[in-house]
Amino acid sequence: MTAPATHLWRLVKWGRILARHGALRGIARNPNTPAPVRRLIQVVSFGARIPATPRYADAFQAIGPAAIKLGQTLATRPDLIGEEAAHDLLRLQDALPPLPWPVIADAMMRSFGKPLDALFSEIDPVPIGAASIAQVHRAVTTEGRRVAVKVLRPGVERQFADAIQTYEWAAAQVEAMGGEAGRLRPRLVIETFKRWTIRELDLRREAASASELAEGMKAEPDFMVPAIDWQRTTGSVLTLEWIDGIKLSSRDALIAAGHDLPRLSQRLVKAFLRQAIAEGFFHGDMHQGNLFALADGRIAAIDFGIMGRIDRRARVWLAEILYGLITGNYARVAEIHFEAGYVPPHHNVDEFATALRAVGEPMRGLAVKDMSVGMMLDSLFNITREFDMQVQPHLLLLQKTMVMVEGVATSLDPDVNLWETAAPFVREWIRTELGPEAAIADRLVTDLRTLARLPELIRNIEHRFPAPGGAPPAPPLREIEVVRVGGGWRYVVVALLAGAAGVAATLVLLG
Repeated sequence: MTAPATHLWRLVKWGRILARHGALRGIARNPNTPAPVRRLIQVVSFGARIPATPRYADAFQAIGPAAIKLGQTLATRPDLIGEEAAHDLLRLQDALPPLPWPVIADAMMRSFGKPLDALFSEIDPVPIGAASIAQVHRAVTTEGRRVAVKVLRPGVERQFADAIQTYEWAAAQVEAMGGEAGRLRPRLVIETFKRWTIRELDLRREAASASELAEGMKAEPDFMVPAIDWQRTTGSVLTLEWIDGIKLSSRDALIAAGHDLPRLSQRLVKAFLRQAIAEGFFHGDMHQGNLFALADGRIAAIDFGIMGRIDRRARVWLAEILYGLITGNYARVAEIHFEAGYVPPHHNVDEFATALRAVGEPMRGLAVKDMSVGMMLDSLFNITREFDMQVQPHLLLLQKTMVMVEGVATSLDPDVNLWETAAPFVREWIRTELGPEAAIADRLVTDLRTLARLPELIRNIEHRFPAPGGAPPAPPLREIEVVRVGGGWRYVVVALLAGAAGVAATLVLLG
């Protein structure tokens, strides 16, 4: 167990870096920021040359690999860190200088337990990409197949474990302050980040995610997932089919190759909708660098370390919410929020519907280029505060991915209208999932399962009742001691501890 003094030392160092990049200014001016945090910001900012424009992404890049991943997580939380910071963090380039080939080759041999020439006839020692967790090399198998080989950086697991312990400790100090910090549940943010990171640090999990996504997307032939070479995949090495395509970020190259950009844009949106709504399992990092246009017009994806999952009940509500916003049925959207337990029952459903109308009406019928997604999200987050909505962790990654997909779709076709593209798909899915036949089938399945559980239900009925609400239960969070110090003559110690908690708040609430 890491000592609190170690956490404090790390947080002070990180806070100083954030201050030098101007990343503390927004939280210092936020009226919801606790007084101890504002005092600490003054301390860590003393003597720092603060730029006029905050550079949030640069600050996290300077702190190190684990901070880069944390910044990508916080980019999903504009309600927590502000729209400006969230937008800037989206430009985080998860790139580091590559490790020398002998170091990577040794790590591969230790992972496989055999010489590399027994598995590959050729490996390019120059990586095609190097990120905070792994780097990727082009290779050819002994059977002659071209593949991409992703290798974990040696020692990266220990680095991330140390950083995550400090993030957890910091979040516990912040959440104990209560108020807005308690409502935003920073500990749950760090827990979500921890789950993502654990998955990325086990490349077999990433391989399994790619395989599952490929299986779920069979009904979408215009979206391709590379095949996994399981015989050449371990916990620290992932080998998968090589993709010959043009990155969607290379607009000029796409045009030169004769691709239909508006069609690519629509295919991307539909592929994402099928993943998120129809399958409930979606690629959570769909930026332009991870998406390729193939020669036949299909879109291929890579990098399956961050994946999102939504259960069927939440997907039904999500589809109804999207369709309600598309069609202007704000009353139904409001009812769904109350049925799902997202909005506490003491609020008025009609007032909530009116608040949703104020957000939805200005964007209906507009092309994306004419919308302000930032203003829309800011309005939605203001509603969450007004109606005491707690953060729903299973929707955080989805929000981030929707913004990413929108950005890529817009870069391909500035005139794309996401609502018009989404409406037919969502309408058909709702008809299939919520129509009379589906309702009868669901009722039969539910009744049979209930009958099978009846003896157990009778035995436990006095001890446990089924919990209402659509949001999945929050994962258990380990107990973390919150620093508490007496008053009087210990004022100096109190100030120092409050300052340290402020660094934690800075890290989690604003980055």
